Amino acid sequence: MRSQRRIERHHLPYYLKVFNRITDKPMGSIGNVSLDGLMLISQLPMLVGARFDMRLKIPGQHGMHFIDFSANCQWCREDVTPGIYDSGFALVAPPADYVEMIDALRYYFSFHSLAASA
Repeated sequence: MRSQRRIERHHLPYYLKVFNRITDKPMGSIGNVSLDGLMLISQLPMLVGARFDMRLKIPGQHGMHFIDFSANCQWCREDVTPGIYDSGFALVAPPADYVEMIDALRYYFSFHSLAASA
């Protein structure tokens, strides 16, 4: 039985890395995002209940764009991959550029109908 992909697969050229805004050291990569929070995939466990000052570095045509925000760690557990941890964060008053990034990601990964030909 022959099967063909009917939906185009989207590949990200890189993972969105999260940095500590104070030290500029990498914390991990984003596993998923929403308007209210994110899941961080990291090599170290995160302290549950702590507030973290975070930064996303988004490459663009005119150089690097920073999105700074604060988030509280709600939970942390070891991933199915040994030595990797998943942590859930709730954002504290997400800034406008974070909301714009979520909208852009939602648009990029959505299905859009093609204009009907005449």
